[in-house]
Amino acid sequence: MKKLHIIIVIILMTGSLARAQDNIYSQFYNAPIYLNPALNGQFDGDLRVNMIYRNQWSQVPGPLTYYTCSVDYSIPSFDGGVGLMVTKASEGTAYLNKTNISGIYSYSVSFDNSTLSFGLQAGATNSSIDYSKLIFLDQLDAEGIIPGATSGASIPEFNNRFYFDAGAGVNLVAGDLMIGTSAQHLNQPNESFTGINSPLPVRVNGYASYKIHLNPYDDESNESFIPSVVVYHQATSTSYSAGFQYKNGNVNVGLWYRGTSGQQDAVVISLIFDLFTRRDSYDKLRFGISHDATLSGLGYSNTAGTTEGALDYETTLNPNASSNGTDYRGNYGNKCYSFY
Repeated sequence: MKKLHIIIVIILMTGSLARAQDNIYSQFYNAPIYLNPALNGQFDGDLRVNMIYRNQWSQVPGPLTYYTCSVDYSIPSFDGGVGLMVTKASEGTAYLNKTNISGIYSYSVSFDNSTLSFGLQAGATNSSIDYSKLIFLDQLDAEGIIPGATSGASIPEFNNRFYFDAGAGVNLVAGDLMIGTSAQHLNQPNESFTGINSPLPVRVNGYASYKIHLNPYDDESNESFIPSVVVYHQATSTSYSAGFQYKNGNVNVGLWYRGTSGQQDAVVISLIFDLFTRRDSYDKLRFGISHDATLSGLGYSNTAGTTEGALDYETTLNPNASSNGTDYRGNYGNKCYSFY
């Protein structure tokens, strides 16, 4: 079992370095700016603070953990918003760490009951690795790791790298339909530690959601059924999530299926709770949790699945604006927040 764990870790590390795949959140709806910078500022309020954490395959040695924190501010006078996002990933026993800090600008155009928004993202990424924690073949024997063995493998000279990274996206909400697409790593930065050119592949996202009102004649009811699909493509890998959410009052329940490059990945169950809302000031605190039950060849018993937790806070900085004749939200049409 020890040797199996070592092999799994080596495969995970090799796959991560060779394919350079970005992390994908199961709760994509609770990481809106990570999904698409065009969703920046698209919420019912002035200021939004969002945090999401993913602990993938917790039973596999070596962490596979991901964090994203963002703050975005809606500016109706500019028909858009500005935001800041920090994403950190830690992968494998050699602790391949990536930290990205990005600024986001978004612009919206409204017509009828629709909103078309555009987003631009630009920032810097720091990538580092601890080679001293890697195990090489000459440190293994039939029993596993050789105690005190030192590898003769050549260690790359550099273990820390900075590079510029950019992305863009567009999102359309038309009545009860939302569709959007975005692209990350548009400049395909070189993330190599060895000096050999290794461009980070562009990640393209596409998604669609449709809101079905279950009580269309009751203005006070928000009970709805929302099927959604999101597709990601990066290098040679394509993955997708397809499922639905049932929304009623302050509770949102979701069931999803994830697949990767034609193979089964996981079944995801999600719960979202709006812990409090004050309609007069548009304040909202939301907590979301989900769990992925692994369906791939690694198996659930070997991975213990994947768990995510998300927290979102939205507030109005000037709750009396509408009473003074100025709608702080601007003359906007429907937005993405009504879907989640």
